Amino acid sequence: MNWAQHYDPLGNALLSTLVAALPVVVLLTSIAFLRIRIHLAALMGLAVALGIAVFVYRMPVITAGATTLYGAAFGVFPIGWIILNIIFLYQLTVERGHFATLRDSLAKIAPDPRVQVILIAFSFGAFIEGMAGFGTPVAITGAILIQLGFKPLHASGLALIANTAPVAFGSLGIPITTMAQVTGLDAKEISMMVGRQLPFFSLIVPFWVVFAFAGWRGMRGVWPAALTAGAAFAIPQFLISNFHGPWLVDILSGGCSIGALVLLSCFWRPKADWAPPAESHAKGAESPAPAPDRSASPPGESGPLVPPRKQLLQAWLPWGILTAFILCWGLRDVKGALDHLGAPKVAVPYLHHVVQRMPPVAPPDAAPEAAEFKLNVFSATGTGILLAALVAGAVMRFPPRELARVYGRTLWRVRYSLLTIAGMLALGNVTKYSGTDATLGLALAKTGVLYPFFGTLLGWLGVALTGSDTASNVLFGSLQKITAQQTGLSPVLMTAANSAGGVMGKMIDAQSIVVASTATGWYGHEGSILRYVFFHSIALACLMGILVTCQAYLSPFTHMVVK
Repeated sequence: MNWAQHYDPLGNALLSTLVAALPVVVLLTSIAFLRIRIHLAALMGLAVALGIAVFVYRMPVITAGATTLYGAAFGVFPIGWIILNIIFLYQLTVERGHFATLRDSLAKIAPDPRVQVILIAFSFGAFIEGMAGFGTPVAITGAILIQLGFKPLHASGLALIANTAPVAFGSLGIPITTMAQVTGLDAKEISMMVGRQLPFFSLIVPFWVVFAFAGWRGMRGVWPAALTAGAAFAIPQFLISNFHGPWLVDILSGGCSIGALVLLSCFWRPKADWAPPAESHAKGAESPAPAPDRSASPPGESGPLVPPRKQLLQAWLPWGILTAFILCWGLRDVKGALDHLGAPKVAVPYLHHVVQRMPPVAPPDAAPEAAEFKLNVFSATGTGILLAALVAGAVMRFPPRELARVYGRTLWRVRYSLLTIAGMLALGNVTKYSGTDATLGLALAKTGVLYPFFGTLLGWLGVALTGSDTASNVLFGSLQKITAQQTGLSPVLMTAANSAGGVMGKMIDAQSIVVASTATGWYGHEGSILRYVFFHSIALACLMGILVTCQAYLSPFTHMVVK
């Protein structure tokens, strides 16, 4: 039995679009303005999405139910699996006092909190994004910023804003290679085009994230650090994406950015003429631990106390182990070998090859939508993180019983986060398989000469809905290619714009916000985080849309388009 999607169920494009937007409106309004607990808001949004799918779009009830379960299962594994295990490793380092040592060592390298934001949230976060996406960089950098004394709102929001420029090349280039599979275009050509869009923003984001934290005056005081980190990331990002491919862009560019910023810190420190901004906490929010001394000292003068070398090594070792495991788990050969150990694919009953996407969202000969749950326990990134945590726990001399105790406590801590992520992915799946997301996409696609701008925002919308640049590329890749061909634009330009514009939606998708709130211990205040980052997401997405529009029509930008 096949069920064909239809994208104007009410016979009026405007009404159908307004109805299709209701689940997103309910979700965001509940979180940002009504301040409903996010797991309850996710369930409310899911209920609205199911009602629209069944009663407006006439999706079979049993198919809608299967879609919900499929999305919820994907939310728990692999995404929730990653979050659970990264928080587990973090808790182990906190128990042994190593995180405090790591905090002090970072404070020595970069005593000024503005430079810490650039080093941790942008440079180190980009490096982690290159190895493992799904919120891993936000979880790690948010936890580090909290230990450096940042307020929960700042730690969460800044980690989200900084995790933009590297997302399109995250997880060893999976968003780009997935777009190539969906559209039939060449992966290297898409990589080249994205590499001619994102480096502009890689240069801007370090300035932007400091501005969001410290204001204009605070940002001016650290412009050498922002310029160094941005340029050291943007230049390799352009070169690697254009002359090698999408696979190692973030890892190498992030490493260059970290190295350049550490080298700069050996010779330059910002003036001590700025103080961190105060933050008003939401009612009931926990107050973080007192911030460490961050007095910015010129090179050669005394700064925060430096731990003995052995303590310093012990503090960094768990994160070095984590980096090694994630890097190995991301290698294609290793992932393939681990999949051979056991990675069963389960065709989701009543959903697999049941839903048929229709033109213009998909080509006329498109196959029905696949829905297979892959239980790749061995090759999953979360499993690599768990093994890294267990090895690090052994190195830190945790007995097995204590490891189990910490893991149980971690599971209890993230229980609502796991429920929320399951609800969000269920909501995203219902909008995808029912066709409501395509209705929204078609509304943006019918913008004529302004399509390059709104097509870029379509990628932003896709990531905001699904929480993944990869998922957004699967969702709207074919639509971008078909619409570009119909309007005389380059399909490579618009498919790249979908991915590059999508990265700006990463900071407002509910999944990422939940990851940030969990990592910083601020669960229950996701509305505050959403309000903090929403303007930045919209503004950066619009700037990306303007750049893509210039590349479509305006010389000399048109010469940047891959032919």
